[in-house]
Amino acid sequence: MEQNWKTTLSNNLNLLGHRNWIVVTDMAYPLQSNPGVTTLFANEDFAKVVERTLRMIEEAPHVRAHIYVDEEQHAMSDRLCDGWSAYQHSLADAVGNNEINYLPHEELIHRLDTVSSTFNAIIIKTPLTIPYTSVFLELDCAYWDAAREKEIRK
Repeated sequence: MEQNWKTTLSNNLNLLGHRNWIVVTDMAYPLQSNPGVTTLFANEDFAKVVERTLRMIEEAPHVRAHIYVDEEQHAMSDRLCDGWSAYQHSLADAVGNNEINYLPHEELIHRLDTVSSTFNAIIIKTPLTIPYTSVFLELDCAYWDAAREKEIRK
């Protein structure tokens, strides 16, 4: 049964904190068996799901997101995959001025696997059928930063 992804994410966002992840994916992303991973299906446009997810995080007082995408995107083109340019433009619009970090796909998957053995992750699958398009959102504390953390550790 298809769950309403927005309601589920909204209901769980207050429970999530730094070290939790939210990932918006294409259709081929595998269903993970780790009990720390919740998978939802959003039968909506990929970029709109990314944009709505980021807006929900930005509206939350306790978390912010570090955005990661596959480094393989730098090698992709419309020649390799129809619709690639349109995807890139829609992702840029969805992410806005937020910084995007690029890491190899396998490294992102490894990070998610490692983290989800201890902390929860929410995967939101979409109908998109373009490879290397997953958007990984690593949550961090919105009201604390690395500089202040470093200062108290001195």
